[in-house]
Amino acid sequence: MPFEFDSIYLVYVLVAVSAALFFEGIYLLCFTGASYRTHVNRRLKLLRNVTSRESLLIQLRRERGLTRSGDFAIGIESLNRLVVQSGVTMGPKKLIITIVVSALLAFGATLSYQRDLVDALIAGVACGTLLPYLVLLYLRGRRRNKFGAQFADGLDMIVRSLRAGHPVPIAINMVAREMPDPIGSEFGIITDEITYGADLETALRNLNGRLGQADLPLFVTAVAIQGSTGGNLGEILQNLSTVIRDRFKMRRKIRALAAEGRTSALILASLPFFIFAAVHLSSPNFYGAVWHLDLTKKVLLGAGMWMSLGLVVMYRMVNFKI
Repeated sequence: MPFEFDSIYLVYVLVAVSAALFFEGIYLLCFTGASYRTHVNRRLKLLRNVTSRESLLIQLRRERGLTRSGDFAIGIESLNRLVVQSGVTMGPKKLIITIVVSALLAFGATLSYQRDLVDALIAGVACGTLLPYLVLLYLRGRRRNKFGAQFADGLDMIVRSLRAGHPVPIAINMVAREMPDPIGSEFGIITDEITYGADLETALRNLNGRLGQADLPLFVTAVAIQGSTGGNLGEILQNLSTVIRDRFKMRRKIRALAAEGRTSALILASLPFFIFAAVHLSSPNFYGAVWHLDLTKKVLLGAGMWMSLGLVVMYRMVNFKI
């Protein structure tokens, strides 16, 4: 039987497209360029609701895990540095409350499902320590990569501003007003710190501490040397931008060459879980006779540790530092 197309469905599609275009036109009409400028990054968005730049700087510091003076708010320095560099904006108190609630929920869910206090304690401790640490590591890596992708463009903007005759703080402020997060808010914090008494080199070193990105020390050193000995900062930053962009291209090329290895590692890592899920769904009682035994838990723990070791080896094989 030949395929028959009902024209009423075409009418439905055209009506849906028309409605979408209508609402998009209303949105673009109301969302003017001026309001867009206040939503470029988080700092500009918060700037509308504060009374002074100093209170904005304090708010940005506190929600990142710093005190009002820029020091670490958490006693453990390595943990506080990880929280700051991850870009989490909920503040240390809310972060700790979230971690504790997640651990309690994991403990309660495991206890109600497994009816085993030891398993529930292990799940609660894992969700209260290991899982937040891994999440913060992931967020820090993603934020650094995003900043690295923006950094060369930010340097080009600074170079153009310097060649137009602007001083370095004004050039940095242009990046804070024109570029999205994370580089927009981070350079905005530099501008606010300089406004309220910090010198340029100290503000840049604070930036390096808040991000820990690999290319930032080159920028900080170039500005510090130019401030003490003089020189053409625009030309230095232009060369630095070229180097950073070439390094970024090289990283992308290596990532593309290692894509096959990463795919193989992902398949090998996920295959045991898929097989377990398939067997459990097709035959729910397959593991029922041995699931409650202590030997099963020890074997699974050993297999998990051995599998984790293999994942670390595969990760090191397909990730290269440039």
